Amino acid sequence: MKLTDFDYRLPDELIAQEPLPERSASRMLVVDRATGTFHDRKFTDLPAYLKPGDCLVLNDSRVFPARLFGRRDDYQRDVEVFLVQPASPDRKLWNVLVRPGRKLPPGTKIRFSGTLSCDILEAGNGGERVVHFTTPNDIDAEIAANGHVPLPPYIHRGDNAADKERYQTVYAGESGSAAAPTAGLHFTAEVLDDCRAAGAGIAKVTLHVGMGTFQSLTKDDIAMNQLHTERFEVTGEAARAILAASRVVAVGTTAVRTLETAARRNGGLAAGSGETSIFIYPGCEFRATGALLTNFHLPKSSLLLLVCAFGGVELMLAAYRHAVEKRYRFFSYGDCMLIL
Repeated sequence: MKLTDFDYRLPDELIAQEPLPERSASRMLVVDRATGTFHDRKFTDLPAYLKPGDCLVLNDSRVFPARLFGRRDDYQRDVEVFLVQPASPDRKLWNVLVRPGRKLPPGTKIRFSGTLSCDILEAGNGGERVVHFTTPNDIDAEIAANGHVPLPPYIHRGDNAADKERYQTVYAGESGSAAAPTAGLHFTAEVLDDCRAAGAGIAKVTLHVGMGTFQSLTKDDIAMNQLHTERFEVTGEAARAILAASRVVAVGTTAVRTLETAARRNGGLAAGSGETSIFIYPGCEFRATGALLTNFHLPKSSLLLLVCAFGGVELMLAAYRHAVEKRYRFFSYGDCMLIL
């Protein structure tokens, strides 16, 4: 398989730039793998597809204000430093993405405020950098004071006050994600209650979203690509609920990556934590995931490959063509798909 086989045509106007006024108002394309069919539904129909014995698995990681804008001394335009993952216990060393990369080589100093600056130490692929922050204050407090909601680059606007709530799930817990687990953005407390009323249990796992989730794939030979690591945790309570379920319904690709990592450790799914760089693409075996709720993903991305691995390449690409034809809204603030 080649990466170019996982491309599709997407008109720019279908990329959602704003969330809908109501969280749960999105459309939901329901795909049945057994029959090879799909149906246009609403997200609020989700409980109708659940049954006693199901377990919804949610990623409860909280998004932090990961986008910093600053200046280098000899460049008069703002530059962007996108925080991805801390690389030292004191959280002053970070793996980041920068823009514009050509203006930010190792040795560059970037100033964000009178009390926060960073030095670029190393350069990786594309815009990847390792930076060291300098501040007399608490580093997390400085990031909170200077950072912006980390809206993805295909949302062509600055963040606003509404994004602080809407680019966050209603069940978010520990802070640590540089991007939202977007399939969870549709849920409200009322929809979660309706899922419980349908007989489904709910388990929360944690995967802190970083470059492993949204990094670009660079090699056309799919198997030659590798993902960065991301931190995850499955508690004992969550493991027991998942193991007791007759069907595990993963909410988002990050929940899938957590489940499938845990299912491959030490003989089967159990409580634990660590780092994962699992890369799921067509041909991979699913050991825990029984159904998947997911948003629509970028062409030629690791997330689209995961979805195609779960739903089948031809069926998933046909479903994406249908979604384009029916004018579904795409990506982070867009509509969703339920794969049964």
